[in-house]
Amino acid sequence: MRYVSTRGAAPEMGFIDVLLAGLANDGGLYVPTAWPTLPSAATGATYPQRAAQIVQLFVGDDLAPETVQRLCGEAYATFSHPEVAPLVQLHRVVNDYDYIQELFHGPTLAFKDIALQLVGRMFDEVLRERGQRVTVVGATSGDTGSAAIDAVKNCGNVDIVILFPQGRTSDVQRKQMTTVDSPNVRVVAVEGTFDDCQDLVKAMFNDAEFRERMQLSAVNSINWARVMAQIVYYVTACDELAKNPLPGPINFCVPSGNFGNVFSGWIARRMGAPIDQLVVASNANDILERFFNRNEMTTAPVVPSLSPSMDIQVSSNFERLLFELNHRDGGLTAEQLKHFRATGRLSIEPDQRSEFIEGRFQAARLDDAETLQVMSQTHAETGMLLDPHSAVAVGATAKLRAAGSLHGTTVTLATAHPAKFPDAVEKATGVRPPLPAHLANLFELPEQMTVLPNDLRAIQQFVASTFR
Repeated sequence: MRYVSTRGAAPEMGFIDVLLAGLANDGGLYVPTAWPTLPSAATGATYPQRAAQIVQLFVGDDLAPETVQRLCGEAYATFSHPEVAPLVQLHRVVNDYDYIQELFHGPTLAFKDIALQLVGRMFDEVLRERGQRVTVVGATSGDTGSAAIDAVKNCGNVDIVILFPQGRTSDVQRKQMTTVDSPNVRVVAVEGTFDDCQDLVKAMFNDAEFRERMQLSAVNSINWARVMAQIVYYVTACDELAKNPLPGPINFCVPSGNFGNVFSGWIARRMGAPIDQLVVASNANDILERFFNRNEMTTAPVVPSLSPSMDIQVSSNFERLLFELNHRDGGLTAEQLKHFRATGRLSIEPDQRSEFIEGRFQAARLDDAETLQVMSQTHAETGMLLDPHSAVAVGATAKLRAAGSLHGTTVTLATAHPAKFPDAVEKATGVRPPLPAHLANLFELPEQMTVLPNDLRAIQQFVASTFR
């Protein structure tokens, strides 16, 4: 398996080099040279076994099958639910069935654990074999940071620096990052938005001298390995639903910010998973909803919301889909992204929409008031507590069902545990969800973080000061 950059000017690489590089040296994102075909599941396969089977397709010969199997086994042994990503039926209306796929049973209570518990182990395995070390630099809108820190906090060959937007995460999200007492962990509160944090990370990677000197690597979803690992739960959900087939197609609704999660669903479908519609659910920061519904991708100021992990205007992983829309023309993709950065506007041709978007993607948005209403109504009707991100997706599904554009079985991805956003959950339902036992003392632990301006030089100086 070989990988190419979405901007067409970087050399092809194997999986391990892509894992360690994160971002291509032409500023693009890595994707496989060809999409593999999804293999059938073995009877009675567990989540780690299915994950190893799918991941091996993308790893190729770079890691032996027994190594991939061991790493998957170790990664998913950290989850509190034996199924790792279980399906729970929400409700049924006539022949329309709604399920929740709970992706929050990992150590930091967010879907990012599913990829990063595996990616962290891959880093450790590869770096130990090669006798190398790296400095991981990442931006987080809330959940990636804590999941990445948890995944590498015990890795002897990795230092990690996480940037997050000051004051724009929940208290639980922040404390999960700032209370980790490990010599290889540094957390920076940036005076800006998540988009600012993401731009700072990309700028550091695009500074060739700094990147080489600091031996930078990435754990954001710009790193292909993150997207790869997320394909698995789409497949296991389809596997589970196939055991007792329901009428109509299978759809997935995904609370979307940086577009990596829903793009993993696109890959699963491209590989042969029986997925009909992919629903992109947005909050008030609705640039993706506007693109899919009106071909209007125009940036606007980031609006703080109850679902902060989705408070994003520039979705990095959209570049991977754009590359596919352009029939893998990296030069055209690079030119479009340059224009988007300069003008804040991007659109695609009608024939591209008819080939790749129409009949494949839908989108809907919810504001904070609608999100609270969904949380309240869901709790009243089912007893289920939803975090605000998951609620946005449940509400998006309901909107599209009401409009008559979504039919069959819809799996909504529940991307975070409600206890990560207790204030919003309590406001909506009157119930304050407690943290699980392993995080019960989180608010008693001392915090360590550095506040820095939205300034590349200041951030680079800080990263350099952490280099060991």
